[in-house]
Amino acid sequence: MHGIGQQVQGEDRLRAVWWPALRDGLRRAGAVADVLGEEDVAVGFYGDVFRPVGRMLSAGIPPYTARDVEDGFERELLAAWWSAASEVDAGVVPPGAADTLVATPRSVQAALRALSGSRFFSDVALRMVVSDLKQVRAYLTDQQVRERVRGRVMARIGPDTRVVVAHSLGSVVAYEALCALPGHGVRALVTIGSPLGIRNLVFDRLQPVPERAGTGVRGVWPGGDGMAWTNLAGTGDVVALVKDLRPVFGERLRSGLLSNGTHAHDATAYLTDALCGKAIAEGLG
Repeated sequence: MHGIGQQVQGEDRLRAVWWPALRDGLRRAGAVADVLGEEDVAVGFYGDVFRPVGRMLSAGIPPYTARDVEDGFERELLAAWWSAASEVDAGVVPPGAADTLVATPRSVQAALRALSGSRFFSDVALRMVVSDLKQVRAYLTDQQVRERVRGRVMARIGPDTRVVVAHSLGSVVAYEALCALPGHGVRALVTIGSPLGIRNLVFDRLQPVPERAGTGVRGVWPGGDGMAWTNLAGTGDVVALVKDLRPVFGERLRSGLLSNGTHAHDATAYLTDALCGKAIAEGLG
C-alpha cells in the first residue's frame, strides 16, 4: 500500500520499483531467495483518486502556492512537519511559539521556505508539499474519499493474503481496511514511515475510533491474536513523527528504528532493510 504523492503512478509501475527492494530486504534478512515470487505481490493502488480531472497528460499536481494551504488541518500538519524537521536537521530554522505557528499566510510561507531547505524536503517542490497536505486532509476529513480509497485496498486483500506492507498514508488506509475485514487471514502487517501515532491529526481520527484504556486511549488491534504487526520508522523521517506506536496500540506491536540516510521517507529505503525483510518473511513462513 503506497503513500501520498503517487497520483500519476499505477499498480504495475509501483510494483516494478518496490519488488526488487522488497526482495533485497528479504535477502538481508537471510530469507530463502524463492520464498516470494513477483507474481505473489499485488499493489493496493488508490493514487488516482487524488489525480485532478483533466490533467491526464500533466504532472497531475496543480500549481499550488502558500496561499493554497487551508486553515485548520493543513496548517496544523504543516506546522508538525516543520517542527519535526527542525529537530532532526540543524539546517532548518526552528519554528516560533506553538500558538503562532503557521497562523498567518506569512508564517505558512516561512514554514514552506524552511522545509525547502531541509534534507528531507530538499528535492520536493513547494506545490508537491501542499498537494501532499491536501491528500492527507482529504482522506482523514472527507468520508467519501476515505471510503473510495479504503475500498480499493480492501479489494486487494483476499483470503490468500498473508502479509500487508503499507507506507506513509497507506499505513493508515491499510490499518482501517484490516479493521473493516474481521476474520481476514493476514498474518503480518508491516507499516513503514507511518503517521499513525500523530495524536489529534491522525490517531484520534481513525476509524474505528480508538478505545478508552485506563487513563488513556488505545487503537483497535487490526487483526486476530495471531497477527503480528511491525512498525518501522526512519530516524529522520518527518512524516513518521511518532516513531514508537506501542503506547497507543499496545506492547504486542513490534517497533523498530532505521537509518535511511537522506532518503528518510522513501519506501524502497525501508524495504531493503533487514528488519523489514525479516518481518515480511515471518508472515510468509
